Amino acid sequence: MQSLALSVDLLTQGLKRSIAGLMNLANPANQDPQSQVFFVNFNQDCSSLAVGSRTGYKIFSLNAIDHLEIIFENDIEDVCIIERLFNSSLIAAVSASSPRKLKVCHFRKGTEICNYSYSNTILAVKLNRARLVVCLEESLYIHNIKDMKVLHTIRDTPPNLNGLCTLSINSENCFLAYPGSNTIGEVQIFDAVNLQAKIMIPAHDSPLAALTFNPSGTRVATASERGTVIRVFNVQDGAKVFEFRRGVKRCVSICSLAFSSDGMFLCSSSNTETVHIFRLEDPKDTPQQAPDEAQTWMGYLTKAVSASANYLPSQVTEVFSQGRSFTSVHLPFQGLKNVCAVTTIQKVLRLLVASADGYLYVYNLDTQDGGECTLYKQHRLDGKADEVDCATVSTAAGGSSSSGAAGDGSTPTPTQNTVCINSYAGALRGRSPDTMSESEKYHEMISATESPPKGSGTFRLDDDTEFPPVTLRTD
Repeated sequence: MQSLALSVDLLTQGLKRSIAGLMNLANPANQDPQSQVFFVNFNQDCSSLAVGSRTGYKIFSLNAIDHLEIIFENDIEDVCIIERLFNSSLIAAVSASSPRKLKVCHFRKGTEICNYSYSNTILAVKLNRARLVVCLEESLYIHNIKDMKVLHTIRDTPPNLNGLCTLSINSENCFLAYPGSNTIGEVQIFDAVNLQAKIMIPAHDSPLAALTFNPSGTRVATASERGTVIRVFNVQDGAKVFEFRRGVKRCVSICSLAFSSDGMFLCSSSNTETVHIFRLEDPKDTPQQAPDEAQTWMGYLTKAVSASANYLPSQVTEVFSQGRSFTSVHLPFQGLKNVCAVTTIQKVLRLLVASADGYLYVYNLDTQDGGECTLYKQHRLDGKADEVDCATVSTAAGGSSSSGAAGDGSTPTPTQNTVCINSYAGALRGRSPDTMSESEKYHEMISATESPPKGSGTFRLDDDTEFPPVTLRTD
């Protein structure tokens, strides 16, 4: 019987991994295949949303919630991964037709800064102001974002079919987290500045399904493939500081974990219709159980379990000692890949959920009393008119991109195929990459990584809040 149960469990895990991999290409029956969404993701500070589809990519501003403004739109090729560096003009993109090639571009000018090819399919790309990380199935490449040099390669990682990894957005606590095992939920924390492994955290009994750092990079939140418990650990010593119970259902696939900008809330979305939001409070700051809650059957049961803690199995007492969600949302869909975020827009804290069905859902969040969140706005992400408001489009010049070939698998080291960098908007379009000077490359990288973007030819290298200045290479 034990061997049969083990076989069933392994089969279930295998099916879950297969389903999770396919969810990135959600294809509802009522969705237009030509506008199919491959990828949705918020940038590091949730000031914009990037959407990749068969017809290209779009970047939306999230400075207002009554309407979505399209910052930039590109309809040249299909895009399955698109990541923007904060509020700058720098993006990293991967095409579904060339899944081994990464392109780094200045999207406002329509120029391609560089592209790299790898020996296998790119599963994820993460970036902050210091590093850019490319995740393959069994390796991770850490680039210096100043000049895109490969600083370090983490080889022979446990098979990571879903490209699960996360990079702290804080450049001072610049940590990378990825699965340390594909059989249990170990989290490997890697120092991406000093380029050395920091700590291995035994987070769950089951393989990992989701990871995220808080904004300061001091804590990491984790969820396993079971999807019932979410834990938060200190990065420095691996100590568990919070434990939340999302639910009791089995085979729930966590899609997304995200901290609020102040680190006080943690949201979790899955393939079910429910999004949970947890409040991170120290036990001494947690209010006593409300009188009406104490009168419920759950209140009585919790009291009974607490009084009998010394006589019950630890598995039973753990369930009742775990924190519950502070508030929740019931989405109008389920079974689709989605990403969630808790962020302040127009001085109000909001819950955002972007889904592979091509919609962004905006919810009001009551930070005082919690309870069920209410839907405030729903926006289309395919560029078509909303049911209420129309998205405004900011016209931007298109540009040509280089056509370097993808890696052929002969070497695990990425090859820098082309460097095409423009120091003045539109001035170098159409020129051969080999004719670019080092000065032109230098200025274009600075221009792309300004946050927020400045006017053409204006650079502030003495502002600590900006992207750190690029050192001019002499080789």
